[in-house]
Order: sequence, then structure tokens, then C-alpha cells
Amino acid sequence: MVTDFNILRSRLKSEQKRLIDQLEQLKASVRPAEERREGSPFGKREEEATESLELEKRLALEKRVREQLAEVEHTLHKFEEGTYGLCDSCGQHIDPARLEALPQANLCLSCKTHQAKNAKGRISSG
Repeated sequence: MVTDFNILRSRLKSEQKRLIDQLEQLKASVRPAEERREGSPFGKREEEATESLELEKRLALEKRVREQLAEVEHTLHKFEEGTYGLCDSCGQHIDPARLEALPQANLCLSCKTHQAKNAKGRISSG
């Protein structure tokens, strides 16, 4: 199987644009405080609790989109450096099938597995 890096780069550019658009939509969906509090049929506390929940969900989504965008931009930077397809950790080539499935993969499967095991160990021991 021959991996066409130009196609993968194009997919990454499209994903970058999609993520930027999604961030802009999230920012545009924020309503001013005075607009949110007008004429609610519910009590003020319930309304504020709902607004807080919505804000938390939006901020969590925005954080995840920013993280995904950072991954994509890091990978596009690797294209510019000529290091695309090399593991950030060990420097070995990343399996082309992995890149086809996840063009922004920056770790080989072995290093990614090791990272996941370490993360799991930190969470369960803490």
C-alpha cells in the first residue's frame, strides 16, 4: 500500500478549516448576560444553573476543538519540516495504515500504547 502524503495533507487542511469554523461558531453562540436573563418563566436560580451548565458544556467542547486544532496544526508543521510520518517520541516511521486512518497521528502505535498505559497508571494510582 502506497500512502499519498499529498492526500493526507489535503485532508488535514480540510480538518483545520472545519475546526476553525467550529470554534468561530462556538464563539458566536455566546449570548450577552443581559440577553440571557430576560423574561424567563423559571426562577432566577434555575435559570442561572441552566446557563452555567450550558456554559460548561460549551467551554468543554471549545477546549476539545482547540486541542484537536493544535494536533492538526502540529502535524501540518511536521509536513513543512519534512518530518511527517515520523513518531514524535522514538523517531521511527509511523505505519502508513495508521496515517491513513488518523492523518494527525504523531506517535507510532508502540509509543501511543506506552503513553496510554502510563496515563492509565497515573489515573488509577492517584
